[in-house]
Amino acid sequence: MDAVDFQIIHELQADGRLTNQDLADRIRLSPSPCLRRVRRLEESGLISGYTATVDQVTFGLPITVFVRIRLERHTAEAVNAFEEHIGLIDHIQDCYLMAGSSDYLLRVVIESLEAYEALVRTRIHAIPGIASIESSFAFGSVKQSRVYPRPGVSARRPTAGRADR
Repeated sequence: MDAVDFQIIHELQADGRLTNQDLADRIRLSPSPCLRRVRRLEESGLISGYTATVDQVTFGLPITVFVRIRLERHTAEAVNAFEEHIGLIDHIQDCYLMAGSSDYLLRVVIESLEAYEALVRTRIHAIPGIASIESSFAFGSVKQSRVYPRPGVSARRPTAGRADR
């Protein structure tokens, strides 16, 4: 990947509905080579699809819950069973395998506290091998980004009062 590929990816993450002409204009490339690059990025699997960004609250799922799960056992069977069950619950948007005191971190979107309680009681508690469930409710969002930072660029903040060189 070169700088142009990074620009293409950045622009498409910010707006996946760009026409090839608009994308080519933004990255200062003619349309044909731009389209060839996009197709190459798609064929390589780097661009794996396109999606619409939907407003969660307007859609009717105003509550976000982060759920930390700890398993009783860490056998292959217990882990596989847990992960299979989690994959079947649509309200669970993300499931991360964690290091630390929790084994998994889930992001759940749901319509109400009552619906979350029902989800925990009927679907999550029903998963065998769970030792503990801890829920944290988000009451606001400070930042949500779907545009990845460029790899290799320092994450350090510049020192105050000192210009980057």
